[in-house]
Order: sequence, then structure tokens, then C-alpha cells
Amino acid sequence: MKVGISTPLPAYKVSAASTASKAEDLGFESIWYAEHPILPVHTSSPWPGSSDGKIPWTYAHFADPYIALAQASGATSKIKLATGITLIPERNPLVLAKTVSTLDLFSEGRFMLGIGTGWLKEETEIMGGDFPHRWTQAKESLLALKALWTQEEAEFHGKYYDFPPVKMYPKPMQKPHPPILIGGMAKRVFNRIVEVGDGWLPNRVTPKDVQVGKSKIESLCIENNRTPDEITITVYGQPADKQLITDFINAGADRVVVSPQYYETEEEMTNELESIADSVL
Repeated sequence: MKVGISTPLPAYKVSAASTASKAEDLGFESIWYAEHPILPVHTSSPWPGSSDGKIPWTYAHFADPYIALAQASGATSKIKLATGITLIPERNPLVLAKTVSTLDLFSEGRFMLGIGTGWLKEETEIMGGDFPHRWTQAKESLLALKALWTQEEAEFHGKYYDFPPVKMYPKPMQKPHPPILIGGMAKRVFNRIVEVGDGWLPNRVTPKDVQVGKSKIESLCIENNRTPDEITITVYGQPADKQLITDFINAGADRVVVSPQYYETEEEMTNELESIADSVL
């Protein structure tokens, strides 16, 4: 049973190296960092994680996930490193391709690219994203990334990204590229996964939702000449409940990522991860 661990905010209070090393020693399969590059002071976008829509103050306290995961990589040898999630419309694929490749190469093929498009309209727009069409933009970005990762000379011509033949090195260690896990429960999420992804990364779901989603993915794979086993399911942001994790696995999930409680010191982090490991591993 693959159980990953995410990092609570403000995650930078404890070094990523210490957290990842502890998680690896305890037997967690993967460690996940999220991102929000900035938090607009004025916003009307409701946060989907609460009934009142208020954005938690901690959302202004994200470390950069790639720098954190690079630090984690240097302190570990086997735990997988992942973003949960990278906000694709807010990153230029020409830069992101090299960042992902370098992290995957230096970690010896341990990186997983969890992606999404976000819910915070004002942030997306400040960062240059087209919020109403963010999934169309995300698809373009993923296609551009794949070209950069797999071709000696890559070029791309789309609405959002347009570049002539370029060379981009290093290439990632994983071939053809690190797995792309697409988050969310949007209307066309399963179509997008089968078209350009390698996995589904939902969070606010039940085991029944996972079972239904897996069935839809399998049907779409057959329609699009993909092998269903190529598509993984990672359920993100769950409590440390062993029965719930077992239910998700039995419903078809390949991995469940547990969310720790808030911590600010290395001692608190150690105690929290040990408590979770005792509960679920």
C-alpha cells in the first residue's frame, strides 16, 4: 500500500531536507509540496476547502515547491518527490521543462509532476494565466513540455505558447518523461488525463468517487487506444485513517497522500510524522 505525505503550511518553518529524510526513514512512499507563488490581498474568489469560502492565512506562506523538493532530494535516496500541485497556467513551460528535468535527473528519476489550474482567479491573472480558459492553456503547456522533454529540437505553435526550434537540456531521467498527474474533478478531467496525462490526482473525493472515476478512465482508455494500467490514481490530502486509506485502495487508488496537522518546529514535525506512520503504515 503506497502512502505519501504532504507538507502543511507554513512548510518552510522546517527544512525540506529534515522532513523528507524523516518521512523516508518512516517508510512513506512519497512527499508532496504544493504552491501558490503569491496571495492577492484583495480577492473575491471563494476557497473551495471551506463552507464560508474564506482563504486561510497560511495560503500566503508557500515555499517554492521545486526548491524544497531539490533540498529533499539531496537528503534522501528512495522517497518519491512530487508537486501537489504545480499551477501550470502560472509557469512558462520553457522554464518549467528545465526545472522538472533537472530535478528528475538529480533525484535519479524520483519526480512526479502533479498539476492543476487553480481556483484563485486573481492569482492566475496576476501570474499571466487565462483563468476562464485555464485548462485549454494547461493542455498547451503540457504538450509543449512533452516536446521539450522528448525531442532533440523542440518547437511549439499554439495560442498561449509559441516558440521556434530550441534545444533544452538536461532531459529527464524517466523516459519519456516524469509522470503527469492531473488534479481535480472538473467536467472533462478524465478526458484530459487520457489525452495528455499519466494519472488522476483528486482530493475532495470518496472511495465511491474513485471507483466511478477509475471506470470512466478505463472506458476512455479503450476508446483512445491507451492501456488502462498506464493511468494511476493518487488520492490527495486525506486524514491519517487507515481504514479510509484501505477503502481508497480497494476502490482502485494506487496511492493515498495523507495531510499532517500543522507544525512549526522540527520536533513537532517528527512527532506528527511518527504518529501518522504508527496509524497508517
